[in-house]
Amino acid sequence: MHYLLTYELAGDYLQRREQYRAEHLKLAWDAVARGELLLAGAVGEPIDSALLVFTSDTPAPAEAFALADPYVHHGLVTRWTVRKWHTVVGETASTPVR
Repeated sequence: MHYLLTYELAGDYLQRREQYRAEHLKLAWDAVARGELLLAGAVGEPIDSALLVFTSDTPAPAEAFALADPYVHHGLVTRWTVRKWHTVVGETASTPVR
């Protein structure tokens, strides 16, 4: 199964992220190494949100990521949600439909 962790970002996100970025990226790459996080990145021009795609049987890894993320702790993320993503097309789709 796939889960989307969506971040809404503070207006000054780009100005403030540098001091927390190394810790945030370590958290992300550790999740990749565990096989939980597939893709992640900022969205928009200008950047106003971020999406992180998790693979897991439950939403727990995505929720745990947000709860541990320094971007969340220090207010760079103003709101976050985790939602199940019903993937149907692609090599790694949870429930392929042809």
